[in-house]
Amino acid sequence: MLEEVLAPVSGALLENLRSQSETTLVHQVLFHEELSGIPDLSAVKVALIGVLEDRGSVRNKDAALASDAIRQELYNLQSGNWPAGIADMGNIFQGETVNDTYFALQEVAVHLLQRGIILVILGGSQDLTYPNYRAYDRLEQMVNLVSIDKEFDLGRHLDQLTDDNYLSHIVLNQPYNLFNFANIGYQTFFVHQDELDLMERMYFETHRLGALKADFKEFEPIVRDADIISFDMTSVKYSENPGVNKGVPNGFDGMEACALARYSGLSDKVSSFGIYNYNPSLDTFNQTSQLIAQMLWYFVEGVFNRKGDYPFASKKVYTKFTVLIEDGSLEMVFYKSPKSNRWWIEVPGNNISEARNRLIPCSYEDYLQACDQLIPNRWWKARQRGL
Repeated sequence: MLEEVLAPVSGALLENLRSQSETTLVHQVLFHEELSGIPDLSAVKVALIGVLEDRGSVRNKDAALASDAIRQELYNLQSGNWPAGIADMGNIFQGETVNDTYFALQEVAVHLLQRGIILVILGGSQDLTYPNYRAYDRLEQMVNLVSIDKEFDLGRHLDQLTDDNYLSHIVLNQPYNLFNFANIGYQTFFVHQDELDLMERMYFETHRLGALKADFKEFEPIVRDADIISFDMTSVKYSENPGVNKGVPNGFDGMEACALARYSGLSDKVSSFGIYNYNPSLDTFNQTSQLIAQMLWYFVEGVFNRKGDYPFASKKVYTKFTVLIEDGSLEMVFYKSPKSNRWWIEVPGNNISEARNRLIPCSYEDYLQACDQLIPNRWWKARQRGL
């Protein structure tokens, strides 16, 4: 099935890259090539796929050309201190209709996710987040989605799927597998108050750009609980990121974008990571493709440095902290990992028949808030969503 929908990586591109230094990343990756076909995936931990699709984009044509421009910069970077385990599966070309492309991406994502391989999508426009999300239908699990974006992309649900309304399609279309949505980096002047009110009513998480810049380490617990990361490159400020159609003066800087990518890779839960809305036809001196390449390098660096924390480790090996709030009427239980020094908070389920409570990522600041008799906002929202 994979060879029916995936085209090989350009032979000319690989030939040029392989003529460079033997210490570069191109010599560490398994490639889908015309003669050798799809590589053996048995030892692969991370798989990259280009999706040459922008028909679902609003005012961003040529985003479909992104993947090879990114590869040109990515594989020229030096190899990390990683074991072999990275594959480039090639490209999904545009289908006869945009829905054909969505179907192909969904099928490839299902195949890789069922094998426990982390999927990296080189888009393309951000509407590709929707077929990536729908791939989790067959995994029969609830999904946490984190969007790094200057806006929410709610749009109108009844309109055709685009990169401006894909979130409405995720929230309102069956099957309803979305457990939590979190936005990182929205800018208030791009978001209507009605959208903020809707997010609050659904107990989703929204994190304003200015607040996060003031306390950058608060990014990490947000992405640690995600299954899917959808990174809109327009969330990076235009002065460092010219290769976008709807660039804006404010946003994350390049170092923050790389840090977000590394946090995403470090998360033991993240199983797919997509970068969208890069337009190489606008990219002055390849500045944005270089930035994306560095972001992907840091993402892979994070993956190969995962600690195997919760949910893969038992709570028994963690340091437990119990905080009594409201004269002891509410007990909050925190856990700190001895491996990574990361924190979790226990959230009781609403359903009396639930077998156990669940841990959600939090920060040391959440623990300090509880010690000051304040209920952390992420605990309250998780409780309201019905954990």
